[in-house]
Amino acid sequence: MALSKKPVNGMKDILPEEMQIRDYVQQVIKETYRSFGFTPIETPCMENIANLSNKQGGENEKLIFKVMKRGEKLKIGEAKEEADLVDFGMRYDLTVPLVRFYANNANDLPSPFKALQMGSVWRADRPQRGRYRQFMQCDIDIIGEPSNLAEIELILATTTTIGKLGFKNFEIRINERRILKAMAAYSGFPEEEFDTVFIILDKMDKIGLDGVAEELEKEGYAKASVDKYLALFKGVENADNGIKYLAEELKGFLEPEVEQNLLEIIGSVEASKTADFKMVFDPTLVRGMSYYTGTIFEIAMPELGAACGGGGRYDKMVGKFTGNDVPACGFSIGFERIILLLMESGFIVPTQRPKVAYLIEKGCSAEKQSEVIAKAQEERAAGKQVLVVRMNKNKKFQKEKLNGEGYKEIIEFFKD
Repeated sequence: MALSKKPVNGMKDILPEEMQIRDYVQQVIKETYRSFGFTPIETPCMENIANLSNKQGGENEKLIFKVMKRGEKLKIGEAKEEADLVDFGMRYDLTVPLVRFYANNANDLPSPFKALQMGSVWRADRPQRGRYRQFMQCDIDIIGEPSNLAEIELILATTTTIGKLGFKNFEIRINERRILKAMAAYSGFPEEEFDTVFIILDKMDKIGLDGVAEELEKEGYAKASVDKYLALFKGVENADNGIKYLAEELKGFLEPEVEQNLLEIIGSVEASKTADFKMVFDPTLVRGMSYYTGTIFEIAMPELGAACGGGGRYDKMVGKFTGNDVPACGFSIGFERIILLLMESGFIVPTQRPKVAYLIEKGCSAEKQSEVIAKAQEERAAGKQVLVVRMNKNKKFQKEKLNGEGYKEIIEFFKD
């Protein structure tokens, strides 16, 4: 049986052209985030399956690549349930590993702790445009900061990074989990049904207001509750300030500080931003993770027609590991979708180093070859990027390819 030369479904080989862009984007991300005081860390690609399956990850917990026990611990014939076979899982995001990392190392970390983490994650998802089963995530998180300074810094750091990559006219959509819950309670939905209501609401951008109403009624919710719920969204659309409108309508259901908190975040970001984007309050924004407790946000890009990153506050998650809650907030860039947009736009990586190609004719003596390599070493030491290769028979085609790769200076060395 012949071996398969294709990567497994949902994963991909990365060619040099894309790899150059990926390296450049990672460099911009790291340099920008470091300028905001974020510190790089690294966590393992696997976590204990109990950590990944603690009902905090929403739908992603259904997409875990599970790792079977090894050696003598693996007793397939004696297994009665999954726990007898599985003990680890591939991480599906970087937040769960970060929180475990913090819980394990808190005594050695500053407070607040500003973490930068970049790495691959795995989800057994249905592959589609811009979505893979193995993909890179780039997260920044602030643990130990209870005020909205965390949200402001995270949004400014992320949008500054996106702006440096050349993106404009995007939006940061922002909402609050407490607003979502207050709207549902005000409308008369039972608290135990909130998650189901939010799952349906999350489809608003695909099925519209009427579609949400139809699905809520199909679930058996009272028409009076559905009508009252949807009237709130219509009210936000017609209001001069949606946050103030909901704060007034939801009195008795919504904590007063929520309004001030959101207005301060939006005002501070708008006053300090360096990139070309706008803050947009969106009461339909849900975010799928169950661990969010407060502010939530997403990057919306018109070119993609979808979210290109997101995050929020998760103040209760550290307590799952330590027994003591610690305020935490994070933002993740949709790295793969950013790369997709840059590739499709014909993005060329800017280079500060001149690129020179040395073509050595076949048949050159060892002495001549050594002389060329020594010259290349001098040029490299002077800051140039020098490629030394054999001269092809079809020299014209070879030069065209090198030009396309950014080698504008090509020097030929012939045999004596």
